[in-house]
Amino acid sequence: MINPEKLSLQGRRLLDRRGFLGTAGLSTAGLALTSMLSADGLLASDLGGGAGGHSEVGRAGHKAPIRPSIDPDRPYASRKPHFDMPAKQVLVIYLPGAVSHLDTFDYKPALWDLDGKKPPGLPAVTFEGPSGNIAKPFWDFKPRGETGKMVSDLVPHLAKQVDDFCFFHALKTDTSAHPQGENFMNTGFTMEGFPSFGSWVTYALGTENQELPSFVAINDPRGMARSGKNNFGNGFLPAAFQGTDFTAKNPPTNLNRPSGLSAHDDRATIDLLQRLNARHLALYPGDANLAGRIASYELAGKMQTSVPDVMDLAGETAATLKAYGVEGGSELRGHYARNCILARRLIEKGVRVVQLFNGSDPAGGNGITNWDSHSDIKRTHAMQAEIMDQPTAALIADMRQRGLLDHTLVVWATEFGRMPFLQANGTGRDHNPGAFTCFLTGAGAKRGSSYGESDEFGFKAAVNETTVYDFNATLLHLMGLDHERLTFYHNGIERRLTNVHGTVVKDVVA
Repeated sequence: MINPEKLSLQGRRLLDRRGFLGTAGLSTAGLALTSMLSADGLLASDLGGGAGGHSEVGRAGHKAPIRPSIDPDRPYASRKPHFDMPAKQVLVIYLPGAVSHLDTFDYKPALWDLDGKKPPGLPAVTFEGPSGNIAKPFWDFKPRGETGKMVSDLVPHLAKQVDDFCFFHALKTDTSAHPQGENFMNTGFTMEGFPSFGSWVTYALGTENQELPSFVAINDPRGMARSGKNNFGNGFLPAAFQGTDFTAKNPPTNLNRPSGLSAHDDRATIDLLQRLNARHLALYPGDANLAGRIASYELAGKMQTSVPDVMDLAGETAATLKAYGVEGGSELRGHYARNCILARRLIEKGVRVVQLFNGSDPAGGNGITNWDSHSDIKRTHAMQAEIMDQPTAALIADMRQRGLLDHTLVVWATEFGRMPFLQANGTGRDHNPGAFTCFLTGAGAKRGSSYGESDEFGFKAAVNETTVYDFNATLLHLMGLDHERLTFYHNGIERRLTNVHGTVVKDVVA
């Protein structure tokens, strides 16, 4: 028998029958109370609750996760958000290559005063080598709209709409490399293999339109961006929630019926496959992967009729084509303008997430790839802006005129900014992860506003610094989703878009 003198005071009390029974009784009562509070959702970590159509399992941080209840037979079915917000759909306009905030939307008068000089405190070496002197913007800035927002002449069409935009001017990121920057902005992680923003949204909400994909990625006319399909991939989420990529010029492959197959035979084949799939699924009722694959095949069959319809621009008026700039500019602008019209048509059809790219990895007909301007920024930024500005502005204006922005959030984003000084070559600006600008417009975003400020040079975020985690948390919030509770259990971790970080920027919410 153990010598009681070698035990702790609490241990000795447990040898006492009366003390043991008292401790056990109190413990049991505490466990029972905790169980009842949990069942009623009254634990501190449960406050805030879930929403209809979602199940709560486990814990993520200090809040209970909300994992959507997904019917394997109908993975794309529409689901309720965590809380009600005006935005039901989202259009992300992504600009790979790092747009210079200093030459577009972030007005810094000090750059004119210090042009050609190198004040103390700025780095001698940056991402691509030695730095040069401060350079004023390559385009003039003017006050625009009723708000008087200073915007450069590089983007004259977007400048006309600044009263409707909500700018983030103190964004910062964790990387100065393009692939990792794209990954971080679009997936919340610099590494590959994580779900994209669009996949998280469609995983949570499904889609209203069951004839088209819930998430469509429209790549630049020149090809995919540097990180390719990572920007719209599903990562470890079910494959049903990856983005389907096609453009106005290049529809999904294998869409058309083979010439040797009649419409009658095609319909008979589809009917037979449906019966066989249903019979096979009945043998394995709990196999979610099988059900998901069948749902994907059925969606592909529906797309044979729905996609040609949504891609047919013949019904667009001459005035619409002119407003978007389909004709009269560069060939690349014409292709991008058609992509913008396609984006609007997809939103009209109820597609939950559309991601539109303006920039790629491979070079196109004008010899440049995207907004990456390490040399001759005045020429290369101007060439890229010629492609982007008019069609993008027309897309936003067209959506507003049609009432689509009442329920659609529009996000204009890039992966980081550019330096206030030139590189040693004297003609380009290097990568700047310390400060950059993005903007929102549409449902839920505060119109005619700016949040945060960079320093006097536009070198570092200075007031209301905003991380990429904060930015993505805010986007999910505007879609009615709690970024701390939208999770997916993967490899023993409750994963989420914002990792374990992020704070919603309430000041930008209308």
